[in-house]
Amino acid sequence: MSKPTLGTGELLKELAEFKFPRATQRRLTRLLDLNNDGELSSEQRHELRALAELSEQIAILKGQAMLVLGRKNG
Repeated sequence: MSKPTLGTGELLKELAEFKFPRATQRRLTRLLDLNNDGELSSEQRHELRALAELSEQIAILKGQAMLVLGRKNG
């Protein structure tokens, strides 16, 4: 049995609208607050760095998806 797949347009729309789950966003906010207060442990610093890198990569992909969608709709 094959898995259902999204077409390219649907996939781009899903990517353009992607948001971190609430729990992940809360964790990122908490880590940023601890960082601002100078209270991060080395493990938390590593976690914050990983989440920040992931967030940056997702932002780039979201932007690219929006550009492609804009070209298709425009």
